[in-house]
Amino acid sequence: MAGKTSLLATLMIMNLALVGCGGSSESAPQPLKTHFDDMYIAQIPLDQKQAVVQAQNDYSVAKMERAKAEADLSEANAAVEVAKNDRKSAGNTLDSAVTNKKQAESSGDQNRINDAARALRAAELAKKAAEKRVSYLEAYRDWLKKHSVYTEEAMYWREAQYEMAKADVAQKNNISPKSFKFADYPSQESERQKRTQKAKDRSENERNKAKNAREGWLKQQGEADEANGRTGDLPDPMAKSSADTSSLDSATAEPTAQS
Repeated sequence: MAGKTSLLATLMIMNLALVGCGGSSESAPQPLKTHFDDMYIAQIPLDQKQAVVQAQNDYSVAKMERAKAEADLSEANAAVEVAKNDRKSAGNTLDSAVTNKKQAESSGDQNRINDAARALRAAELAKKAAEKRVSYLEAYRDWLKKHSVYTEEAMYWREAQYEMAKADVAQKNNISPKSFKFADYPSQESERQKRTQKAKDRSENERNKAKNAREGWLKQQGEADEANGRTGDLPDPMAKSSADTSSLDSATAEPTAQS
């Protein structure tokens, strides 16, 4: 009994430690709780609903950004597996180079020994480059996981702006459905904007880690390519990632107030 009590106490302490370190602060994105039914403002002239139209468009764009982030993450997962296979292949090549070097040394043929030594050096560098590439692509994938969460939070934030815009039109036209409280909408929008910014900050932190990992890989790959007498042509996803995410970053960097 004492053993069980001690175990429970230990688990409770670990849970408290996680909370204290912020482990529970990163909750998964959740759908909005408050929505405004379009039917209540259907008869309002369109010239009074321009903010609604704009918010709806922003929401549509955010949904497309979310879908793209999911597709990018799926590709990144596949790229990691391919890189791991390449690392295994580089390891096999290195093993063969080691064997060939030993055989060359036993032959006493200096030309053969020199050629085998160069091949071994090239194989060693290629293996290190393959290892760095796996580390880079794993870091890239970790960033895309955070980026995916960010785009989901941004999608819900844009939806909250859309719902608030509809509620604003209703309030200005003295339309008040049952249980309607306008204050719920700005509050929801503000909360979602804050969640989006926090998710963006976490995404940026992971992106910086991935960029550092990329630099390490590029340096090692360059040495390997030079030793092997070839120009590197391996896919580099982060060579274009900044351009791919710039539109989302600019769209979600600032809160948008609705009056």
